[in-house]
Amino acid sequence: MAPITRSTARRSSTAVAALSAGVLALSACSGGGGGEQDSDTLVLWHYEGPDSAMAKAWDEAIAIFEEETGATVEFEEKSFEQIQSTASQVLDSNAAPDLMEFNKGNATAGFLASTGLIADISDAVAEYGWDEMLAPSLQTTAKYTPEGVMGGDTWYGIPNYGEFVGVYHNLDMFEAAGLEVPTTYDEFIDVLDAFVAEGTTPLAEAGAEYPLGQLWYQLALSQADRQWVDDYQLYENAVDWAGPEVTYASETLLDYLDAGYIASDVSSVKAEDAGVGFINGTYPIFVSGSWWYGRFIAEATDFDWTMQAFPETTLSLGSSGNLWVVPENAANKDLAYEFIDITMRPEIQAIIGNNGGVPVAADPADITDPKSQELIATFNGVLDDDGLSFYPDWPAPGFYDVIVQQLQGLVTGVQDPATTNANLGSAYDEGTAEFR
Repeated sequence: MAPITRSTARRSSTAVAALSAGVLALSACSGGGGGEQDSDTLVLWHYEGPDSAMAKAWDEAIAIFEEETGATVEFEEKSFEQIQSTASQVLDSNAAPDLMEFNKGNATAGFLASTGLIADISDAVAEYGWDEMLAPSLQTTAKYTPEGVMGGDTWYGIPNYGEFVGVYHNLDMFEAAGLEVPTTYDEFIDVLDAFVAEGTTPLAEAGAEYPLGQLWYQLALSQADRQWVDDYQLYENAVDWAGPEVTYASETLLDYLDAGYIASDVSSVKAEDAGVGFINGTYPIFVSGSWWYGRFIAEATDFDWTMQAFPETTLSLGSSGNLWVVPENAANKDLAYEFIDITMRPEIQAIIGNNGGVPVAADPADITDPKSQELIATFNGVLDDDGLSFYPDWPAPGFYDVIVQQLQGLVTGVQDPATTNANLGSAYDEGTAEFR
C-alpha cells in the first residue's frame, strides 16, 4: 500500500495509466541521454531527496565511480512523478538515461520490461554476482516474466536497499502505563486494551491513505502462508475473498474500531497526521513502514522508541526498495553496470544503513548507529523467515484507491466485512484478469 507522497508513491503500482500516457515532455527538459551522450559519460536519474540515506550513499558512489573509471556522471534529479508519468515516452527515444531509479512491481518495472523499454540485465547479474547478495524475496521484485509479472526468470533491475512494515512503540508511554513491549499477538491485544482502559487511543492510524490498508493486509498475513501470498501477488491460484485470511482481516479491523484501538474518525485521517501523532506522543503505537525510521530519529526525540516486526507472524509487508534499471536505449550500459556494482559495495551499503535506510548487502560490523542496528536486525529477521510479502495494492493498477475506499466504507459503517471483501474481490479479479 502506498502513501500519497513522493516516498509513498514509489511503493504503489497505481500509476500504470500514467506510464502509458506520457503526459509530461520530460525529454524536452533532459540534459542529454541515449545516443547523444559521450561514451565516457553516465547519465543517471533518480528521485531521492538529497538528505535521504539513499542519496547520501549514491553521492559517494558517484565520487568513487568517477575516480575509478575516469568517466563523468551527469546526474539529473527528477521527481517521482516526472519519471513515472513519462517513462514509456522518454525511454523509447534517444533521451533515455543510462541508468535510473524506478518503482518495482508489475504495473511499473514489470510494464517497462514487458514492452522492451528496459534491458534484460541477467548477464550482468551473473558477471557481478548480484544474485548472491540478494535474498529470494528481494529478487522477486527484480525479475519478471515476459508478461511483466514479478517473480519471473529474467532480471530487469537491481535493488540496493529494502523496506518493510513493523510496529513502532513509544517506550516512555509504555513505561508510564506499566506495560512491556508485546512479543505475542495476545500480549499485543492486552497492551491495546490497557491503553484504552486508561483513556488513550493506542494505534496511530489513517484511513484516508495507506496505513489502514497496510494494517488490514498485515492482519490477513497473520492468518496466511507463503502460498497465499504467491496467489495474491503472483496470480498462482485464485484468491478466495470469502476465505479465512481476508475475512479475519476485515472483521478484526472492525473489532479494533469498536474496541477503541483506532480513533473513530480514522476514515478522514491522512498518513502524515498519523505519523505526526506518533512523533508528538499522542499515540503509543504506529504500524507502518521503515521509511518513517529516519524521520523518527530526527524528530521523535522527546521519548525513547523502538520498532519490531508485527508480533507472532512470519509474514510482513515489505519488499526490496526501488530498482536500478537500465533502459534498452541506454548508450553506456557497461558504465551503468559498473555504477550498480559500486552501490552494492559494503562501504556504500553502510552509508545507507547508518542514515536510517535498510541496506541489502551491508556488513553488520559497518553499522555503527544503534537505532540503525536495531532496524537492520529486524529487517534481516524478516528476510531469514522469507517473510517479505509485498503490498496489498500491487496486484492490479488502481487497486490502491479501491482498498482505501472500501476500508473507509467498512470503518464508517456503510458496509459490513462481507460486502467489503466482495467489493475488493471484484476489483482485484477485474484488475488481474489479463495476468491469470
